[in-house]
Amino acid sequence: MVKKRIPIRNHSAESALFMRRTLVIFIAIVIAIGVLISNLYYLQITSFQKYQTRSNDNRISVQTIPPNRGLIYDRNGIIIAENRPVYNLQVIVNKTKNLDDNMLELQKLLALTDQEIKSFHEQNRYARSFKAIIIRQQLSAKEVALFSVNQHRFKGFSIQANLKRFYPFADTFTHALGYIAKINSTDLRQIEERGESARYRATEYIGKLGIEKYYEDLLHGQPGQRQVEVDSWGKVIRTLSFTPPIPGKDIILNLDVKLQLKAQQLLGENRGSVVILDANTGGVLSLVSSPSYDPNLFVQGISQREYQALLQSKDRPLINRATQGRYPPASTIKPEMALLALDAGVITEQTEIFDPGWWIVPNSKRRFRDWKRWGHGKVDVHKAIEQSCDTFFYQTAYKTGIDRMSPFMKKFGFGNYSGLDIGEETKAIMPSREWKKARFNEQWYDGDTISVGIGQGYWTVTPIQLTKATAILSRKGKVIEPHMLQSIISGDSTVTPAREAQKPILLKDSHYWEVALDAMYAVTSKKSGTADKAFAGTSYSVAGKSGTAQVISIKEDETYDADSMKERHRDNAMFVAFAPFKDPEIVASVVLENAGGGSSHAAPIVRSLFDEYFDNRAPSPTTQSAGL
Repeated sequence: MVKKRIPIRNHSAESALFMRRTLVIFIAIVIAIGVLISNLYYLQITSFQKYQTRSNDNRISVQTIPPNRGLIYDRNGIIIAENRPVYNLQVIVNKTKNLDDNMLELQKLLALTDQEIKSFHEQNRYARSFKAIIIRQQLSAKEVALFSVNQHRFKGFSIQANLKRFYPFADTFTHALGYIAKINSTDLRQIEERGESARYRATEYIGKLGIEKYYEDLLHGQPGQRQVEVDSWGKVIRTLSFTPPIPGKDIILNLDVKLQLKAQQLLGENRGSVVILDANTGGVLSLVSSPSYDPNLFVQGISQREYQALLQSKDRPLINRATQGRYPPASTIKPEMALLALDAGVITEQTEIFDPGWWIVPNSKRRFRDWKRWGHGKVDVHKAIEQSCDTFFYQTAYKTGIDRMSPFMKKFGFGNYSGLDIGEETKAIMPSREWKKARFNEQWYDGDTISVGIGQGYWTVTPIQLTKATAILSRKGKVIEPHMLQSIISGDSTVTPAREAQKPILLKDSHYWEVALDAMYAVTSKKSGTADKAFAGTSYSVAGKSGTAQVISIKEDETYDADSMKERHRDNAMFVAFAPFKDPEIVASVVLENAGGGSSHAAPIVRSLFDEYFDNRAPSPTTQSAGL
């Protein structure tokens, strides 16, 4: 057997192979280092700004700080909408040691409900452990004190104070001020449409009704911001910068707390409204709608049960009767009707008719009855207003016609918005031929005109419209626009917004104003006037007009009997007035639903309000009177 030869190693070949492999590895390393250097160059130089920004976004957090809402004062500096601190019980979970035991002890100490405990656990499931979780909102003073003396037992638990809107007069100013409530999806959509998302980023509340909504832009303010450095978990390490929020502007309204409280007291349990204006400026001194409700319920978060009770109440407390209530004006508009008839030449100051207690449309058998069954005898325009003679105005309306009545009454603001600076208002109805055709697809009849002539039929007004028209009448055609806002507080001074002058109502003869106004003065000052008893013995002179508006129709052969009627079928009582007679300062309207006669029920309320005003007449408000 031949022995196999052992091969001799080729060192040269192995060396060459090693060198080739080394070169390949070296080239790979050089390429890798080149790629690394290229990436470092890209990251550190080319894309430095981009990645620094992203890094800062992870490291720096910008927190928006909500502004304090502006305060609201009455004309004498009494605060009627403010921000009060509320105290919430909260916990930071990662700072506690025995969370479950602490919760059990707190449940006993503060009588936490099962729902509050359940809500806490649901929040804790999704919240980060270093974020505060609210256990109970709006602690009472007793609860704050009780927790404070036991706080040493509850590590990680604390009380946080926040400012929340508060209305100190509760339901007294509800329909004037409105209220704020939590922002909902509709509000969010409107905020986005206005491009104000950034302004409301940290805000939970927004004005919903009344002044709070109308002047939201003034009252809300501008948010601030705080830049903080956070760790990878989002926990705040330190504050880098702070820009304080700009609080909303404080505003002063024309409303008078004393008059408002008096009006609410006088309305009592009645359904109705009171509106009082400054006769010279149109400033709203009082606006009350009854019944009312406490707006603080909506700020705190009204329960479904409470809200449904308000919605379903037959007295409809959510409706602002002063601006949304629609009533036949009844005899309160007879002075305006007299002005129209005089100006149109339908009657003169000396025109007389005989009133037997009824009037029949020519070529008709239908009788339109006067409120006084046996009539007023011989009646001229002065006596017709003073004693509220329906028969005189039946005939006057028939001769005047709806085509002259409708446009003339619109000059006084009927059938249109009053201009009041709250959004909740209706135009009511100033009827015309065109309106009836569009509404009912029917033609206009003479009987329609007759009813409108005494403020009945299709004609409806709101109390704010009625008060505005009376103010125009008292100023002999000078048109004023009712408004709540008196001035805006800016720093150490106040700014009063300029108001556009309105075109006055001009008559062919200015003496016609005197005819209507003298008759209104006789209503309250002469024995034969319909409201002489209500205003007997006043220290000031008053001119006014009563109205008793039918709610349901009474057949020609029927007699009105309130006692046999359902309460809500009885007449509405109305009264409008201004004082003093020669140089008016104050104008008022009172509407009482289903109360009966205007002279006997509404006029005494106006008398009490005027007494309150003239007995406690306040000087013009100043910045100092507002305590600012």
